[in-house]
Amino acid sequence: LLMDLRNVTRARDDLRFRGVKGTTGTQASFLELFDGDDEKVIQLDRKVTQMAGFTKSYSVTGQTYSRKVDYEVLAALAGLGCTIHKICSDIRLLASLKEMEEPFESSQIGSSAMAYKRNPMRCERCCSLARHLMVLANDPLHTASVQWFERTLDDSANRRVCLPEAFLTADGLLNTMQNVFEGLVVYPKVIEQHVNAELPFMATENILMAMVKSGADRQECHEKIRVLSQESAREVKEFGRGNDLVQRIRQSDYFRPIHGEH
Repeated sequence: LLMDLRNVTRARDDLRFRGVKGTTGTQASFLELFDGDDEKVIQLDRKVTQMAGFTKSYSVTGQTYSRKVDYEVLAALAGLGCTIHKICSDIRLLASLKEMEEPFESSQIGSSAMAYKRNPMRCERCCSLARHLMVLANDPLHTASVQWFERTLDDSANRRVCLPEAFLTADGLLNTMQNVFEGLVVYPKVIEQHVNAELPFMATENILMAMVKSGADRQECHEKIRVLSQESAREVKEFGRGNDLVQRIRQSDYFRPIHGEH
């Protein structure tokens, strides 16, 4: 999200006003108006730019500013959509493991078919809208690529749809994500249970380093741990038993040099 904030801020700060450039960007009509006094044209361009709320204007334009600018803006918003989709996907996965949940109202219906379910509907909605936001960046990308010389008129209708849709979608996503973050529920006991179940596997790197310090060959030790880990995993997956990797290591004569370590 911090990267997206940087990108959106950069896209906003890079925006410039087209300025008073005339129909085709040459400022010829204004030069005619001011009897060839280009300094007055420059002053007019600067004043109108400031009145429009901009600090900078483009030095060179055609009939319009480059449509690549639209892509840069929507690309930043699409990046935000990518981040939100990733966050919400992770929350949905963790919710399926019962490690955390998005806000859930007391009378909320989690599923119309299965009464026990607590579907993460906010995150599901965000994933759906985030995909739409990411796809919208393709519109200005294609529009910018097919502009003939200065401009073709097939850009207008497309821009009037994709630009407001992108901002409205991003706004809706951020509002929903604020609700999710402010009401996120975490279940530490469930997390602890899952961590403890995997802890023997996570400890194998430390076991490997301890054995190497005691003089063991790393590759040989790696193979010993691999075999014992596979055996332990089979007990868990096929028979539903607990993770007994630590016990297997304690019973192995190979690991005797570290049996006294904690």
